[in-house]
Amino acid sequence: MTSEVVQAHPDTSFKELARLLTSHRISGLPVVDDDDKVMGVVSQTDLTRRQAARGRAGSGRDRVLRALRRIARAHPTAPPPLTAGRLMSTPAVTVHPEHRVVDVARIMERRHIDRLPVVDEEDRLIGITTRRDLLRVFLRTDEEIREEVAGAVRSRGSACDADTCTIDVREGIVTIEGVAGPQTDTTALVRAAWRVDGVVGVVNRLTADRRHASSVPPSGA
Repeated sequence: MTSEVVQAHPDTSFKELARLLTSHRISGLPVVDDDDKVMGVVSQTDLTRRQAARGRAGSGRDRVLRALRRIARAHPTAPPPLTAGRLMSTPAVTVHPEHRVVDVARIMERRHIDRLPVVDEEDRLIGITTRRDLLRVFLRTDEEIREEVAGAVRSRGSACDADTCTIDVREGIVTIEGVAGPQTDTTALVRAAWRVDGVVGVVNRLTADRRHASSVPPSGA
Protein backbone atom coordinates (compact mmCIF):
# COMPACT_ATOMS: atom_id res chain seq x y z
CA MET A 1 0.00 0.00 0.00
CA THR A 2 0.92 3.67 -0.26
CA SER A 3 0.93 5.28 3.18
CA GLU A 4 0.75 8.91 1.97
CA VAL A 5 -2.87 9.24 0.89
CA VAL A 6 -4.53 12.13 -0.90
CA GLN A 7 -7.85 12.48 0.91
CA ALA A 8 -10.90 14.70 1.22
CA HIS A 9 -13.46 15.58 3.87
CA PRO A 10 -17.26 15.64 3.50
CA ASP A 11 -17.25 19.44 3.00
CA THR A 12 -14.52 19.46 0.33
CA SER A 13 -15.88 21.32 -2.69
CA PHE A 14 -16.37 19.97 -6.19
CA LYS A 15 -13.69 22.29 -7.54
CA GLU A 16 -11.17 21.23 -4.90
CA LEU A 17 -11.91 17.56 -5.60
CA ALA A 18 -11.25 18.13 -9.30
CA ARG A 19 -7.98 19.91 -8.46
CA LEU A 20 -6.81 17.09 -6.18
CA LEU A 21 -7.56 14.41 -8.74
CA THR A 22 -5.88 16.20 -11.62
CA SER A 23 -2.85 17.59 -9.79
CA HIS A 24 -2.00 14.23 -8.22
CA ARG A 25 -2.97 12.29 -11.35
CA ILE A 26 -5.18 9.85 -9.50
CA SER A 27 -8.58 8.40 -10.38
CA GLY A 28 -10.13 8.54 -6.91
CA LEU A 29 -9.62 9.37 -3.25
CA PRO A 30 -11.13 8.44 0.12
CA VAL A 31 -13.36 10.76 2.12
CA VAL A 32 -12.66 10.72 5.86
CA ASP A 33 -14.24 12.29 8.91
CA ASP A 34 -12.47 14.25 11.65
CA ASP A 35 -11.35 10.97 13.23
CA ASP A 36 -9.74 9.72 9.97
CA LYS A 37 -12.41 7.06 9.59
CA VAL A 38 -13.29 6.34 5.96
CA MET A 39 -16.81 7.47 5.05
CA GLY A 40 -16.72 6.90 1.31
CA VAL A 41 -14.74 7.28 -1.91
CA VAL A 42 -14.94 9.90 -4.65
CA SER A 43 -13.76 9.00 -8.15
CA GLN A 44 -13.34 10.80 -11.44
CA THR A 45 -16.44 8.95 -12.59
CA ASP A 46 -18.49 10.48 -9.76
CA LEU A 47 -17.47 13.99 -10.84
CA THR A 48 -17.95 13.49 -14.57
CA ARG A 49 -21.28 11.75 -14.06
CA ARG A 50 -22.56 14.70 -12.03
CA GLN A 51 -21.35 17.19 -14.63
CA ALA A 52 -23.01 15.18 -17.40
CA ALA A 53 -26.27 15.13 -15.42
CA ARG A 54 -26.07 18.89 -15.02
CA GLY A 55 -25.56 19.29 -18.74
CA ARG A 56 -28.60 17.19 -19.59
CA ALA A 57 -30.75 19.01 -17.07
CA GLY A 58 -29.58 22.42 -18.19
CA SER A 59 -30.56 22.32 -21.84
CA GLY A 60 -33.60 23.25 -23.86
CA ARG A 61 -37.03 23.45 -22.28
CA ASP A 62 -35.85 22.58 -18.73
CA ARG A 63 -33.43 25.50 -18.69
CA VAL A 64 -36.12 27.94 -19.79
CA LEU A 65 -38.56 26.67 -17.18
CA ARG A 66 -35.99 27.03 -14.41
CA ALA A 67 -35.24 30.58 -15.49
CA LEU A 68 -38.94 31.44 -15.39
CA ARG A 69 -39.28 29.93 -11.93
CA ARG A 70 -36.36 32.00 -10.65
CA ILE A 71 -37.99 35.15 -11.97
CA ALA A 72 -41.32 34.21 -10.42
CA ARG A 73 -39.82 33.65 -6.98
CA ALA A 74 -39.07 36.75 -4.96
CA HIS A 75 -36.22 35.06 -3.07
CA PRO A 76 -34.91 32.14 -5.10
CA THR A 77 -33.07 29.51 -3.10
CA ALA A 78 -29.61 28.61 -4.31
CA PRO A 79 -29.01 24.89 -4.78
CA PRO A 80 -26.78 23.26 -2.15
CA PRO A 81 -23.12 23.19 -3.13
CA LEU A 82 -21.63 20.02 -4.51
CA THR A 83 -19.30 18.54 -1.93
CA ALA A 84 -17.47 15.28 -1.37
CA GLY A 85 -20.16 14.27 1.10
CA ARG A 86 -22.81 14.47 -1.65
CA LEU A 87 -20.69 12.97 -4.43
CA MET A 88 -18.98 10.07 -2.68
CA SER A 89 -19.86 6.42 -3.05
CA THR A 90 -20.72 4.99 0.34
CA PRO A 91 -20.19 2.81 2.28
CA ALA A 92 -16.57 2.54 1.21
CA VAL A 93 -15.05 -0.82 0.37
CA THR A 94 -11.90 -1.13 2.50
CA VAL A 95 -9.21 -3.70 3.28
CA HIS A 96 -6.81 -4.34 6.15
CA PRO A 97 -2.99 -4.57 6.00
CA GLU A 98 -3.04 -8.34 6.55
CA HIS A 99 -5.24 -8.98 3.50
CA ARG A 100 -3.53 -11.20 0.91
CA VAL A 101 -2.74 -9.57 -2.42
CA VAL A 102 -4.79 -12.14 -4.30
CA ASP A 103 -7.84 -11.41 -2.11
CA VAL A 104 -7.48 -7.66 -2.66
CA ALA A 105 -7.25 -8.25 -6.41
CA ARG A 106 -10.45 -10.31 -6.31
CA ILE A 107 -12.27 -7.54 -4.42
CA MET A 108 -11.17 -4.96 -7.00
CA GLU A 109 -12.25 -7.19 -9.88
CA ARG A 110 -15.60 -8.07 -8.30
CA ARG A 111 -16.42 -4.45 -7.40
CA HIS A 112 -14.95 -2.97 -10.62
CA ILE A 113 -12.75 -0.52 -8.72
CA ASP A 114 -9.11 0.51 -9.15
CA ARG A 115 -8.15 1.43 -5.59
CA LEU A 116 -8.99 0.43 -2.03
CA PRO A 117 -8.44 2.36 1.21
CA VAL A 118 -6.45 0.40 3.78
CA VAL A 119 -7.72 0.80 7.35
CA ASP A 120 -6.62 -0.32 10.81
CA GLU A 121 -8.67 -2.29 13.33
CA GLU A 122 -10.62 0.87 14.19
CA ASP A 123 -11.38 1.65 10.52
CA ARG A 124 -8.99 4.61 10.45
CA LEU A 125 -7.27 5.31 7.15
CA ILE A 126 -3.62 4.24 7.09
CA GLY A 127 -2.98 3.85 3.36
CA ILE A 128 -4.35 3.05 -0.06
CA THR A 129 -3.61 0.29 -2.56
CA THR A 130 -4.19 0.36 -6.31
CA ARG A 131 -4.10 -2.13 -9.15
CA ARG A 132 -0.64 -0.80 -9.99
CA ASP A 133 0.52 -1.52 -6.43
CA LEU A 134 -0.70 -5.11 -6.76
CA LEU A 135 1.19 -5.59 -10.02
CA ARG A 136 4.42 -4.49 -8.33
CA VAL A 137 4.24 -7.60 -6.18
CA PHE A 138 4.93 -9.73 -9.24
CA LEU A 139 8.12 -7.77 -9.93
CA ARG A 140 9.75 -9.29 -6.84
CA THR A 141 12.92 -11.22 -7.53
CA ASP A 142 12.96 -15.00 -7.37
CA GLU A 143 15.45 -14.83 -4.50
CA GLU A 144 13.12 -12.59 -2.45
CA ILE A 145 10.27 -15.02 -3.04
CA ARG A 146 12.46 -18.05 -2.22
CA GLU A 147 13.53 -16.59 1.12
CA GLU A 148 9.96 -15.83 2.12
CA VAL A 149 8.73 -19.27 1.03
CA ALA A 150 11.52 -20.88 3.07
CA GLY A 151 10.46 -18.85 6.09
CA ALA A 152 6.83 -19.82 5.57
CA VAL A 153 7.78 -23.49 5.37
CA ARG A 154 9.91 -23.31 8.52
CA SER A 155 7.10 -21.53 10.38
CA ARG A 156 4.92 -24.59 9.84
CA GLY A 157 7.21 -26.47 12.24
CA SER A 158 7.55 -29.32 9.76
CA ALA A 159 10.30 -31.89 9.37
CA CYS A 160 11.03 -30.44 5.94
CA ASP A 161 14.19 -28.43 6.57
CA ALA A 162 17.26 -27.29 4.67
CA ASP A 163 18.88 -30.72 5.12
CA THR A 164 16.03 -32.68 3.59
CA CYS A 165 14.24 -30.22 1.29
CA THR A 166 15.22 -27.69 -1.34
CA ILE A 167 13.19 -24.72 -2.53
CA ASP A 168 13.77 -23.32 -6.00
CA VAL A 169 12.00 -20.35 -7.60
CA ARG A 170 12.06 -19.49 -11.27
CA GLU A 171 9.87 -16.79 -12.78
CA GLY A 172 7.66 -16.91 -9.68
CA ILE A 173 7.12 -20.69 -9.87
CA VAL A 174 8.13 -22.43 -6.63
CA THR A 175 9.42 -26.00 -6.65
CA ILE A 176 9.67 -27.81 -3.30
CA GLU A 177 11.71 -30.98 -3.59
CA GLY A 178 13.11 -33.49 -1.12
CA VAL A 179 12.12 -35.94 1.57
CA ALA A 180 9.36 -34.98 3.98
CA GLY A 181 9.30 -36.40 7.46
CA PRO A 182 6.40 -38.52 8.71
CA GLN A 183 4.94 -35.57 10.61
CA THR A 184 5.05 -33.21 7.61
CA ASP A 185 1.74 -31.98 6.22
CA THR A 186 2.75 -31.47 2.60
CA THR A 187 -0.61 -29.95 1.70
CA ALA A 188 -0.10 -27.27 4.36
CA LEU A 189 3.39 -26.55 3.00
CA VAL A 190 2.09 -26.06 -0.51
CA ARG A 191 -0.63 -23.74 0.77
CA ALA A 192 1.94 -21.75 2.76
CA ALA A 193 4.02 -21.31 -0.41
CA TRP A 194 0.97 -20.17 -2.38
CA ARG A 195 0.27 -17.47 0.20
CA VAL A 196 3.58 -15.72 -0.47
CA ASP A 197 3.09 -12.61 -2.59
CA GLY A 198 4.57 -12.96 -6.06
CA VAL A 199 4.14 -16.73 -6.30
CA VAL A 200 2.42 -17.73 -9.54
CA GLY A 201 2.74 -21.50 -9.21
CA VAL A 202 3.84 -24.25 -6.81
CA VAL A 203 5.30 -27.62 -7.85
CA ASN A 204 5.29 -30.28 -5.11
CA ARG A 205 8.06 -32.86 -5.55
CA LEU A 206 8.22 -33.97 -1.94
CA THR A 207 8.44 -37.68 -1.20
CA ALA A 208 7.55 -39.36 2.07
CA ASP A 209 10.30 -40.52 4.41
CA ARG A 210 9.39 -44.11 5.25
CA ARG A 211 12.48 -44.90 7.28
CA HIS A 212 10.58 -44.28 10.51
CA ALA A 213 7.40 -46.02 9.46
CA SER A 214 6.46 -48.79 11.90
CA SER A 215 6.66 -52.28 10.49
CA VAL A 216 3.99 -54.86 11.19
CA PRO A 217 5.31 -58.36 11.83
CA PRO A 218 3.82 -61.09 9.68
CA SER A 219 1.06 -63.14 11.29
CA GLY A 220 2.25 -66.14 13.21
CA ALA A 221 5.68 -64.65 13.87
